[in-house]
Amino acid sequence: MSKIEVVSPVGLEVVKRSGSAQRLGNLDGKTIGEVWNGVFKGDFTFPIIRKLLQQKYPRLRIIPYTEFPHTPGSDTPTQQREHARRIAAMAKEKGCDAVISGNGA
Repeated sequence: MSKIEVVSPVGLEVVKRSGSAQRLGNLDGKTIGEVWNGVFKGDFTFPIIRKLLQQKYPRLRIIPYTEFPHTPGSDTPTQQREHARRIAAMAKEKGCDAVISGNGA
């Protein structure tokens, strides 16, 4: 009898997952940053999201996507990681409790 080796079609996990940050309980009084990669209509959707959030949470402070850098197009994974680190550092400096980092589909 011969042995057959089976490999999962989903592949091996090559990056160790560290988990997500805990969700904020309430956004009132918090600071949220908008981060946009310049691809899907963020210039249209973020103002709508911003308005609706501020109606629901009057003391919410939102730092618009225009205050964060974005580099549209395809970059290398190394460039993407460095860009993400830069954005995270800027969000911290600006006092963000959280960021909206994507919207649309």
